[in-house]
Amino acid sequence: MQHPAVPELSHTHTRPIHWVATATAVAGVVALSSVLQPDAATAAQTTGQAAAGPKSAPAHIAPPDPATVAFPLECGPVKALVQKKASGDLDGDGRPETVAVVHCDAPMGTPPDGVYVLTRDTDSGKPRVVATLVDPKDRRTATALSVRDGAVHATLLGYSSPDVPSCCPDVTDDVKWQWKNGTFVSDTPSQTRTV
Repeated sequence: MQHPAVPELSHTHTRPIHWVATATAVAGVVALSSVLQPDAATAAQTTGQAAAGPKSAPAHIAPPDPATVAFPLECGPVKALVQKKASGDLDGDGRPETVAVVHCDAPMGTPPDGVYVLTRDTDSGKPRVVATLVDPKDRRTATALSVRDGAVHATLLGYSSPDVPSCCPDVTDDVKWQWKNGTFVSDTPSQTRTV
């Protein structure tokens, strides 16, 4: 007669009560873990940070919300509609700004876009418009928008002359704006091209 290498133990035979006890213990651990959450992680900048580049925004500062801003648009009976938005630190102060592409919510056609930079008011913390990068009077439409490396990047459609119908923009510009000496400076990395 052969004997098993490990003798049978009484606790290796499961009964329904074992499953109930296990489920209760797991539920207790899950409930306790949802109550006891660790504090949000924060990172400290080490020495050697480049002084010229934009700072990272602290995790607790939310970028301005364009839904709460009155934009300088004349929309008549329709409202202003935020089409695109992107956020990042544009002026190097460690607090994020938001760039918003906005146009009037017209029932027909393609209304021109305005591109606006928003920041939080230092006293009240409320979002406000601090710069207009593209005025709707320029008859431009933004098809792409991003904030990278402290700069605003956009692809704009436009018109080569006032005679071009509004339905059919015939010019595309890739534009970049960067904060320099207290203002946003436009730089067009690629030349204007006809569509």
